[in-house]
Amino acid sequence: MHRLLLIDDDEALAGPLAQYLARFDLRLEAVTRPSAALERLAAERFDALVLDGMLPEMDGFEFCRRLRAGSDPWRDIPVLMLTARGDLTDRVVGLELGADDYLPKPFEPRELAARLQTILRRTRLTPPATPAAPAGPLPLRFEGLEIDVARREVRTQNGIVELTGTEYELLLMLAREPGRVFSRDDILNRLRGQEAELFTRAVDILVSRLRRKLEPLAVLKTLRNAGYCFALPERAA
Repeated sequence: MHRLLLIDDDEALAGPLAQYLARFDLRLEAVTRPSAALERLAAERFDALVLDGMLPEMDGFEFCRRLRAGSDPWRDIPVLMLTARGDLTDRVVGLELGADDYLPKPFEPRELAARLQTILRRTRLTPPATPAAPAGPLPLRFEGLEIDVARREVRTQNGIVELTGTEYELLLMLAREPGRVFSRDDILNRLRGQEAELFTRAVDILVSRLRRKLEPLAVLKTLRNAGYCFALPERAA
């Protein structure tokens, strides 16, 4: 059962939501303040966060920014942000700060469950290696870049690049078919599933974040009115 941490100051939300999500093998626990969330994250392991945008102490956007910018082991935990409005600005800001998905309030619990399941599928944690473990998939090697698929790690000449689960899945999807042009809708459908609401601006934000983290390598190429493709040549054997 996946463990989730809800950070929301609405104390009436957690009980009914936890009961509903339990149907999908999702165990929801809740805190009402960011400081309490950090204490729980330091002491326990959670598989994802459900983060409200409006919180005491600091808002959810600032919490997400600090989470992603920190050096704590849980900085790459998947984050689904709840926004008080379906405001495009809130969605864009949340994604730019490193959230993996968003959901405007009020929301249907079934949609929250579906989005959480999608996030957890694409950000699954790799189990620790053991001496008897079979060999995993071979790394993808390009000029200046290596993607270790077995460990879900991305390396450049500067070392390991810290990516969120969504950023990693986007890079891996493009790198597996270098030169192929993926439209924004193609990317959204691959990352979120066929039932996802199309929000093409989200793809542009993800690509922009990924490019910044991989600089100075020119990894992703934009084709106007078409989409994106992986642009690095494969490394010679």
